[in-house]
Amino acid sequence: MSTPFYVSPEQLMKDRADFARKGIARGRSVVAVQYADGVLFASENPSQALHKVSEIYDRIAFAAVGRYNEFENLRIAGVRLADMRGYAYDRRDVTGRGLANAYAQTLGTIFSSGGEKPYEVEIFVAEIGAAAADDQIYRLTYDGQVADEHGYAVMGGAAEVVAAYLRDHYTEGSSLEDALRLAVAALGHTESEDRVIPAEDLEVAVLDRTRVQPRKFTRLRPERLETVLGPREPAPAAAGADVPPAEQAGGDEPPVAPPG
Repeated sequence: MSTPFYVSPEQLMKDRADFARKGIARGRSVVAVQYADGVLFASENPSQALHKVSEIYDRIAFAAVGRYNEFENLRIAGVRLADMRGYAYDRRDVTGRGLANAYAQTLGTIFSSGGEKPYEVEIFVAEIGAAAADDQIYRLTYDGQVADEHGYAVMGGAAEVVAAYLRDHYTEGSSLEDALRLAVAALGHTESEDRVIPAEDLEVAVLDRTRVQPRKFTRLRPERLETVLGPREPAPAAAGADVPPAEQAGGDEPPVAPPG
């Protein structure tokens, strides 16, 4: 009888964490920025149908990076949980912290179990309150850890470079226009030279507390982005440039299947 192959628990968890981090790093970054009237989300996403930022409930939004099929399953589960809780109890009982805890339990269970691979995703769950001091942004990692972010937050892609730019330029209580310019500039910032991201390649959404409707989530269309950002020309691609990270296997945008 052969001796079974042994891997220490520490090495197993390290390998699973490395696997998840590499998958998340292949995607494009998502930025969350608090401004005077709410929270803004921005990401480079050429697809007009596959969204990284979505609405969960009246004052709650969801953003993610990583494998699209995995974080889409999490988004749908969050919508169902919020609808069931709001219907069975009260709409005020649906909170961002409650959803973040539910996501943390799910991601932590999947990561620690040996039966399936860990999810290659990171998540933002944001909720706006009556005032800016009541806004909440939770960042959840692939292993179920929860972090309470303030002011701004970045996940996926070159998160360290983007976060460094935000750290140097972020101003508390800014307007929506200033927050949008800051987020787009941070997404285009690189260690070598800054890129200009065309408006049609941006996905931008906000939780706006000034909206009179109970649902505070809205998307900013390219026309609105061009009005705020001005005419933008894409930066010329260098000859022999590498394939963008999100277009590689395991990125945010899955390949479209041929007809039939």
